[in-house]
Amino acid sequence: MDGLFLPWIFYVHRARISHMKKYDVMIIGAGASGMAAAHAALARGRSVAVIDMGDVPLRKVAVSGGGRCNFTNAAATRNRYFGGNPDFVRGPLARVTCGDVLDWATRAGIRWTEKSAGQYFCADGAGAIIDALMADARGAKIIQNDAVESVDFTGDQFIIHAASGEYGATSVIVATGGTSFPTLGTSDIGYKIAKHFGHKIIPVRPALCAIATSAFPDTLAGISLPVEITIGRDVITDNMLFTHVGIGGPAVYRATVRNSDTDWIINLMPAVNTFEILSRAKHTDGRKNIATILGQHMPARVAQWIARGDVRNIADIRDTDLRQIAERTQHIVIARDAYKYHGLRSAEVVRGGIATDQISSRTMESKLRSGLFFAGEVIDIAGDLGGFNLHWAWASGTIAGENA
Repeated sequence: MDGLFLPWIFYVHRARISHMKKYDVMIIGAGASGMAAAHAALARGRSVAVIDMGDVPLRKVAVSGGGRCNFTNAAATRNRYFGGNPDFVRGPLARVTCGDVLDWATRAGIRWTEKSAGQYFCADGAGAIIDALMADARGAKIIQNDAVESVDFTGDQFIIHAASGEYGATSVIVATGGTSFPTLGTSDIGYKIAKHFGHKIIPVRPALCAIATSAFPDTLAGISLPVEITIGRDVITDNMLFTHVGIGGPAVYRATVRNSDTDWIINLMPAVNTFEILSRAKHTDGRKNIATILGQHMPARVAQWIARGDVRNIADIRDTDLRQIAERTQHIVIARDAYKYHGLRSAEVVRGGIATDQISSRTMESKLRSGLFFAGEVIDIAGDLGGFNLHWAWASGTIAGENA
């Protein structure tokens, strides 16, 4: 009896597929890497559709750099990227350089400025980048408010199962981003698609975010100062902000994108030798106390915290005690198991994602399923603070679009 229904079921399935809208390239995700991929694929004469669960494309770009959009960095090289295999970025970064991105911006009429350390911002805000990307994607079908639920490969094409129905495509580019900033419509669908086709997923965690730690009192909240954070061989010099539950600011954001299997060492006076300053003051300003001396080099409240209520004249303090004070100023250890990342809700990116050893760095194509490509943050690559992640989106998205 059951066998009588099989031809009918097969016929209905084939009929449904035959009425699907089909494209040469289906891009899942209308973020930076997805729109870069669309532009590159269109330039090759491919029919392109971009599908996204949100109602507005490029929402994360709109808030990047505080709305000013730090869209690339002159120092976009391998040592500013992190993941299971950071060498994966070498080829893509050689293919799409900072100069290439600036040339594109100039051709698009985008006015840009170099702020510091090779960071390039849009002079007219993120809207200028968004307008240019949307213009470049003109010709692609943009499908909004439609969540992809799964992707299969049947016969000679991919079947994209979305909330509104099904689509067919010769190639699929997964550009869904990571799971940071869920308020901007991020999801884990990219990981699920990759896993369905046999790809390994490196567990994700927040990165470019603040941390919670009991190493500092909440009375310091709101104070910012330049620090040096050492993590293994990496030394980060930037500003740190004390918060009510820990620390944040650029130095900490940059630290969180590094590997998390080693302790942090924080130096609150990186430009000087604290013991030498205290030792010298002992002979030249002997009647001043520790907080007063240190307060000449850092915010007063931080100096008072380091002094721990010691109001003695510095001339009366032994050198061994001065060395201990210098140590707790310039060598504050935060053990790797003694802090917590702020959640994905406030993280700018994630560490982890689709393992790079199963993706071609030359084409961004899966080594397990031909026609399946990946781009952007969904891959196990995270960039440093300062425009590096957007540059990775342009590079990986462009390469995927050129080959899909």
